[in-house]
Amino acid sequence: MAKVIPQLIAGQWRNCDHHEVIEVLDPATQQVLCLAPRATAEDIEDAIASAKTAQFSWRETPVSDRARLMLRYQHLLKEHHDEVAEILAKETGKNFADAKGDVWRGIEVVEQACNIASLMMGETVENVAREIDTASWIQPLGVCAGITPFNFPAMIPLWMFPLAIACGNSFVLKPSEQDPMTVNRLAELFIEAGAPAGLLQVLHGAREPVDALLTHPDIRAVSFVGSVPVGQHVYRTGTQHLKRVQAFAGAKNHMVIMPDAPKDQVLSNLVGASCGAAGQRCMAISVAVFVGESKQWIAELAEQMKGIQPGYWNDPAAAFGPLINPQAKQRVLRLIAEGKAEGAECLLDGSDCSVAGYPDGNWIGPTLFSGVTPKMSLYREEIFGPVLVCMEVDTLEQAIELVNNSPYGNGTSIFTRSGGAARHYQHAVEVGQVGINVPIPVPLPFFSFTGWKGSFYGDLHAYGKQAVRFYTETKTVTTRWFDDSPVSGPNMTIQLK
Repeated sequence: MAKVIPQLIAGQWRNCDHHEVIEVLDPATQQVLCLAPRATAEDIEDAIASAKTAQFSWRETPVSDRARLMLRYQHLLKEHHDEVAEILAKETGKNFADAKGDVWRGIEVVEQACNIASLMMGETVENVAREIDTASWIQPLGVCAGITPFNFPAMIPLWMFPLAIACGNSFVLKPSEQDPMTVNRLAELFIEAGAPAGLLQVLHGAREPVDALLTHPDIRAVSFVGSVPVGQHVYRTGTQHLKRVQAFAGAKNHMVIMPDAPKDQVLSNLVGASCGAAGQRCMAISVAVFVGESKQWIAELAEQMKGIQPGYWNDPAAAFGPLINPQAKQRVLRLIAEGKAEGAECLLDGSDCSVAGYPDGNWIGPTLFSGVTPKMSLYREEIFGPVLVCMEVDTLEQAIELVNNSPYGNGTSIFTRSGGAARHYQHAVEVGQVGINVPIPVPLPFFSFTGWKGSFYGDLHAYGKQAVRFYTETKTVTTRWFDDSPVSGPNMTIQLK
């Protein structure tokens, strides 16, 4: 009998055996790994109240002590790296290499949180007026919340709570109900690092805790990563309740291939960027735009994609794992079928993929289409599977127009040997993250994750300097000290002279 995992509330792992539960299934076998509790209204209130109490004292903790907590935490994450990755692989289906990458990219953000003192420096000007000085101070908001998706259960939570807490806030985390065990282990290690009780709360469940966090008056800011419809709901609801919200949503990422690009590198990068993590990542390349004569490489691309196959997480030969659940598989199968019906040419069809020994897995093999047009559902919808569509244009300007007409703006890349073409592309394209001969241009944590258009709702992005600004507010202090001179009369103006 699978166990009900606990929730972290008020500094204690709360037993949830009597809660309503959600089954967490192994995507490769459909076996129940654990039961995730549905947080009750009482759980939610207790968690937020505890977080509010913990933040009162934590905000007064010296910034150097907050940084030391993050130093201890990143050390423990590195020490338990493979252990966390194995938990992650089992509940997401990712192969072990992908799972380790998921954990490591999160650790990189924790390393950035160790540098919090320099990131929270304010500004000072002496003598803004005669004998008057002005300084700005960076101060925490209060209680912040995070709502995270299934596809990166280590990396994305680690985008959020370490930086928010390092800034002096407390944090309530609601991970995906489809893979909650990874987050529980991250929280255990955070407590082991010496985090004060109540600083981090972990609530499980589906929509109910999400809506509660979006509307609760004590939550000051909400970070979200997930689908477009949910992202829009999170942004609208949170802002209507006067909260700061950063909501990262869907994508349709294009790789533009110029005829002068190095063919071998292009094809290898296209295979990995489209099929890695079974295509279940918001920065996956799902559209290859072949410019001019580069379209002649499509047949070779099909041959290379044919050479990779999914498999179980601990199979070293597996290029990627299953989709997260049967519903996700059916959605991808629907889009593949619609692509065929709408006239796209299916050069490689992974619809009937199977993996020996795992007949119940949510398998989709690598799939490649050519002859795709912007009106087809294959192009309009985010597929979130190991499916790549090929489009052909005559010029770089046509490629830029195609990309800019997309409602999404998460990531894009161009492969070329021409510095002029690359410079023009990076300047003209309306996408937040651009790679030059780099297929998936996710920036390291000292920058920020900067999706545009329908891929992001909000003003300040994840991690880096923008995240510090998101989780803090600025207080400006203007100071004047009087000497013993007699007062000449009442001051009737607010201007500084």
